[in-house]
Amino acid sequence: MKAYELGISGAWGFEPSVFPDDRGQFAAPYQAAAFREALGFDLALGQVNQSISARDVIRGVHFSDVPPSQAKYVSCAYGSLLDVVVDIRVGSPTFGAVETIELDPGSGRSVYLSEGLGHAFVALEDHTMMTYLCSTGYNPGGEHGISPLDPELGIPWPSGITPILSDKDTAAPTLDQARKAGLLPTWDACQDFYRSLREARR
Repeated sequence: MKAYELGISGAWGFEPSVFPDDRGQFAAPYQAAAFREALGFDLALGQVNQSISARDVIRGVHFSDVPPSQAKYVSCAYGSLLDVVVDIRVGSPTFGAVETIELDPGSGRSVYLSEGLGHAFVALEDHTMMTYLCSTGYNPGGEHGISPLDPELGIPWPSGITPILSDKDTAAPTLDQARKAGLLPTWDACQDFYRSLREARR
């Protein structure tokens, strides 16, 4: 499995070997040994989520309070999607930066997002299924969102789509509004939390 850190610290891409034959194909999108070799600790698993989305559905930008927040290892089980990582950690050298990566079953590609990063995606096909391996369970009191259409973020959504958002995501604040409201995690708090996780998981 190939592992590589994206341009935003704490976000990683993972690409497994894919084995096609006349029946279809086989791949292992998550491999614990490869994950540990890349990040230096094991992935904690608190919950597995799946979402199925129609074409043009945008989910996010979602994030959680730090601590405990929620790390995510995401992959596409059916269809295809454009995955989006947003650095919302106040004080980060790349605060406000956006990374995108296309996920689909054919590539087996996955993305890992450390705690404190914002996450969103858009479904590029009907019935697109996203699978999330989450480090913690759902914590409704600590979950927040930022508008995926915030012009300050400038997320490069594909041209020609008609965005379909939930009421909650539609009403979400901009990045600047969330920062001023004190909702965003800080770079220093995230770094302290990452260090504690590494020590605990070694």
